[in-house]
Amino acid sequence: MRLPVLQNIPALQPTELSDVTQRAVEDLLREGESQNTLASYRSALRYWAAWYGLRYGAMVQLPVATPCVLQFIVDHAERTTLKGLVSELPAEIDQVLVQGGYKGKLGAMAHNTLVHRIAVLSKAHQLKQLKNPCHDPKVRELLSRTRKAYAKRGALPQKKDALTKDPLQAILATCDDSLRGKRDRALLFFAWASGGRRRSEVAGAEIQFLKRVGPTDFIYTLAYSKTNQSGVDQPENGKPVLGAAGLALHDWLQVSQIIEGAIFRRIRKGGHIGESLSPAAVRTIVKERCALAGIEGDFSAHSLRSGFVTEAGRQNVPLAETMGMTGHHSVSTVLGYFRSESTLTSRAARLYE
Repeated sequence: MRLPVLQNIPALQPTELSDVTQRAVEDLLREGESQNTLASYRSALRYWAAWYGLRYGAMVQLPVATPCVLQFIVDHAERTTLKGLVSELPAEIDQVLVQGGYKGKLGAMAHNTLVHRIAVLSKAHQLKQLKNPCHDPKVRELLSRTRKAYAKRGALPQKKDALTKDPLQAILATCDDSLRGKRDRALLFFAWASGGRRRSEVAGAEIQFLKRVGPTDFIYTLAYSKTNQSGVDQPENGKPVLGAAGLALHDWLQVSQIIEGAIFRRIRKGGHIGESLSPAAVRTIVKERCALAGIEGDFSAHSLRSGFVTEAGRQNVPLAETMGMTGHHSVSTVLGYFRSESTLTSRAARLYE
């Protein structure tokens, strides 16, 4: 087949990318990335730039040298000495980083934060196809030994408390029949009862994916999630919102008269329905309702997810059913959400009896 020669469209070189194509590639990569991930990458790179500038008196440039990465680790990781736990970041630099908004508080980073900062720097080198200092054996060994040192000290990551059924009922009781109360009740029920949805999934929930299967029962199709970022059509994408949860969602949709777009939205003065909630707003709602209920503990939006899994463990729900609701693909990952109190009802814990 002989193809026509196009006069107005220049032929491309198969071994090179044009500037337009390169920009298109970058746009697709950016659009396909999670917004939360992008935000965390930007924050990490801002911190690297600020730390490097203060530590070396120059702008950071890639590739970064291996000694620089080793310095970053010892600056931010605590180690045991005769004087107690210390790190090498000068107090003056630490204070400037906090005052500039690059750090949340003075002192050494949490171990998870340190690992994330290194991972982001590694990703930046990978994308630019540069020699990666984070893959240097010295860096890998130091990170490995640091992780073990933290574990030996019992410095484990602090998890948010789980919102199991009882505390969930307490915060639901704070939701009155006002517009805001109906929204918050529907949101809390939706997030918990549909399998412990992440705050981004709650904020991104849209009417087009909601199907009514009874007078007040629904199936929500979770077309995109952290564990299904390619949008693969799977049976477990359908998340039931039934019973009291379905009724709360039905009441919210009735009173808000939302028929398209985002399900959960801001409520403006005068009872006007505004734009969709942000993931941060979902967290704020959970924390505010916990405070109103007077329940003690460190709760956040993720407490709904851990609470669902913990409650499922308490009630001896088969692990496969729990994972089908949460969307986890790894048994070890979902087991990590089980809080210690869920083991109290385990039959294995009472074999002697």
